[in-house]
Amino acid sequence: MSDLIELNGRRYRKPQRPTVVICIDGCDPEYLELGIPDGVFPTIGSFRRTGFLDAADAAVPTFTNPNNVSIVTGAPPSVHGIAGNYYLDRETRRYLDRETRRAIMMTDERLMRSETILALMAGAGVKTAAITAKDKLRKLLGRNLAGICFSSECAPREVEAMVGRAKPDMYSADLSLFVLDAGIALLERRDADLLYLSLSDYVQHAHAPGDPEADAFHRAVDDKVARLVAFGAVVGLVADHGMNDKALPDGTPNVVFLEDALNECFGAGAVRVICPITDPFVRHHGALGSFVRVYARGGADLAPLMAASAALPGVTLVLDGPEAASRFEMPADREADFVVLGDHNTAIGAARAEHDLSGLTGHRLRSHGGLGEQRVPFILSRPLTPEYLHRAETVRLRNFDIFDFALNGVAD
Repeated sequence: MSDLIELNGRRYRKPQRPTVVICIDGCDPEYLELGIPDGVFPTIGSFRRTGFLDAADAAVPTFTNPNNVSIVTGAPPSVHGIAGNYYLDRETRRYLDRETRRAIMMTDERLMRSETILALMAGAGVKTAAITAKDKLRKLLGRNLAGICFSSECAPREVEAMVGRAKPDMYSADLSLFVLDAGIALLERRDADLLYLSLSDYVQHAHAPGDPEADAFHRAVDDKVARLVAFGAVVGLVADHGMNDKALPDGTPNVVFLEDALNECFGAGAVRVICPITDPFVRHHGALGSFVRVYARGGADLAPLMAASAALPGVTLVLDGPEAASRFEMPADREADFVVLGDHNTAIGAARAEHDLSGLTGHRLRSHGGLGEQRVPFILSRPLTPEYLHRAETVRLRNFDIFDFALNGVAD
């Protein structure tokens, strides 16, 4: 049997030693920039000397689903087909004038157009595991995976017994720490040689870099990374997106409710706005991010709609569907009439009535989705080979390069 698998134009070597790739959901580089000097990341910070520590670009829109799937396929959304948490399909768009409100949540693995590195490795005889904090990702990560795959949100009793505690509350730091502890347990039991561990961004949505709560969480993450390294594992760390403050100085969420604004200008029902950040975990962000998709109703002329969107304060970019798909490597057949992106301090919503912001009481809105959240950490626990170090220094790094570097690029 070959020691290589091939997927989406890349070859991946079977792990030579236990290999763990961790997606620290929402880990903006600023957490490391502040935390490493403050001693929050003693283990991860040491990789600057003993391994590799840099930054890479995430896929746009900078949301959880498209980037996690990019990471496990080694390819952008144009290849694997998942370009957000929600989209409006062609059949639904055909009936927009009948006031349908139907949108599709992209958690069904049948919407994926690519196999995963994990599934192919498992099929080649590698003991493989995918563990995610949020169950919404489980089906996507586990597509055709003949291996271990579960979420901490819906952990079965045998997993609770393995980890040594009950599954955590979905709105807790422990939702992520449970994932890491499960990965450690699998290594201890020698039940997996290749692991993908995807965390939750609950802490990052609620707490800025330097906040005591954020520091406490990241210290715990760092401690668990140290335990993985102690097992002799190659550890790769990356994020699906960064995170920025989206609030005004007085703490009020800084939001452009785009559907309301355009319908006010062009008439009731002129457009439908889809917020691709929407998922079952909305309490900490109110389904507000910095990237939305806009669908015109009734054959409306796109040019004035796009111009009006671009003129709104806080809007940084407006692109028609084909240009957005080309520029951001998204599947063209699943794209909207146009997309609107907010700047680093602005969230873009649909209609005000569709967003419940009560969960933000006592917290500033922190969110993601736009270009301001594209830079993410890219870290390996071991030094790179000369070839891969040269690549890292001369070619644009993407977060979905992490399996390539962890499996092919670390020095023996």
